[in-house]
Parts: sequence; C-alpha cells; structure tokens
Amino acid sequence: MSIAQSSRRLEALHFGVADYAASMRARTVVIGGLNPDYQCEGALADQWHAALVNMATACRAYGLRAIDGPFGDFSDPEAFKAAARRVAALGYEGKWAIHPSQIELANEVMSPPEAEVTRAKRTLEALEEAAKAGKGAAQLDGKMIDAASERMARNIVSQAELIATR
Repeated sequence: MSIAQSSRRLEALHFGVADYAASMRARTVVIGGLNPDYQCEGALADQWHAALVNMATACRAYGLRAIDGPFGDFSDPEAFKAAARRVAALGYEGKWAIHPSQIELANEVMSPPEAEVTRAKRTLEALEEAAKAGKGAAQLDGKMIDAASERMARNIVSQAELIATR
C-alpha cells in the first residue's frame, strides 16, 4: 500500500510478475504463466492471485489503475487470453502486450463484452424505474439488484464508453 500512496503523480500500478517471482524466489522461469505444480484440490491454480488481489486493492484504495504485466509466451494466445481474463475478473483495467500479436488479444479480453454492457444498461434502467416507484431495490431476470449492482453496472458502462472514445 505504501507504494500506491507514494506520489500524487502516480496513475497506475503494473504487476511485474517476473520481478515478483524472482523476489519471492518462486520456482519458475516462466513470465506470466501458471506453474503446473501449483494446484488447489487437484486443479491448476493461479499462484499470482494473492499478489494480484493485494495490488488491485491498493489501486482502488488510492484511485489508481491496476494493470497486469507481461506474458512471456507470445506463441500461446489462448494462455495469454486466460491470464487476461483472470485479471479482468479481479478488476484490472489493462494487460501488457510484449509482442504485436498480443495487442488485439489484450483489447479483446480487457474490453467488456457487448452482452455484459447490455446487461449493465438494463440494470441501470431497472433501478431507475424502481427508484421512480420509491423502491431501493429491484429485480432483473429473476435476480435482486440494488445500489451495489448500480455501481458495478456503472463501472462496466463507463469502461465501455471510454473505450468507444479511443
């Protein structure tokens, strides 16, 4: 957390997985990939998860953008996309591309899918109607939505709008 508050000039933090792995003396020489020896309940797991969550939390606490670092195996687009999906699910806003072939992949995965944007807009509309009726919550497709749903939906819509301006 101290790095995140070290300067008002900071805009983002980037997760340097190789530097982190070296500092932790992790038994890997892979940059950004998963270690097949790291398993939870017999399933391949993400050994970087705790550090990624901690960094994202620090970013949100201090108004910074969380950006995931490099993925060294640029010959494996599916593994790159899987890594990008994992960090997108944690709230990361971007992922490094260290090879031209990774640029389109990063843009594809880090941009909210149209179906997600549509659902977010429907969430906002349903909550607006509920508010007009004096209700603090609503339902959408058989599920309860409320103020937290509104914040999540606004995040998605805002991200989509920002991307559309580029």
